[in-house]
Amino acid sequence: MTVDQPKDPLEVIFTCSGHATGKMRNDLDVRMTHPMEERFAMATDEGPFHGGDATAPPPLAHFISGLTGCIMTQLRAFAKRMNVEITDLKVDCRIVWQWTPVGRIYETAPKSFDIDILLDSPNPLEEQIALIEAAKKGCFVEQTLSQANTVTHRLKTEGGFLRLR
Repeated sequence: MTVDQPKDPLEVIFTCSGHATGKMRNDLDVRMTHPMEERFAMATDEGPFHGGDATAPPPLAHFISGLTGCIMTQLRAFAKRMNVEITDLKVDCRIVWQWTPVGRIYETAPKSFDIDILLDSPNPLEEQIALIEAAKKGCFVEQTLSQANTVTHRLKTEGGFLRLR
């Protein structure tokens, strides 16, 4: 099924409900709710370091696969629209986080996001670069990572949701 590209801006909305089902396993119900409806069952788990059984990929594996898959999808989708032929495409991503112990817990911070694109195309280099620039702007994950974001957390209490700082 092909969907026509909208003419006006719209919101793309995903939701995810997670349920703790094992030592560290989380079963996730992921849904796209707008502009169309799609649903995916996914799971995460941790290995022995966090007391898990490694029955599913850890959350960070989903994170890097999301970034890699997003840019690859945009490259192929936009290549068709920009008349750039792709005869082969490989993408290698590398993400580095700083992990700092703080007492019995730890804190993390992103250090780098590196994306190597191996694009085989007969088109001129300028057209290949234009394709990559367009794909970067169309990749939801890359656009999220490339700007400051506000993430809010709320805790459900007897009196309703309490917004945390």
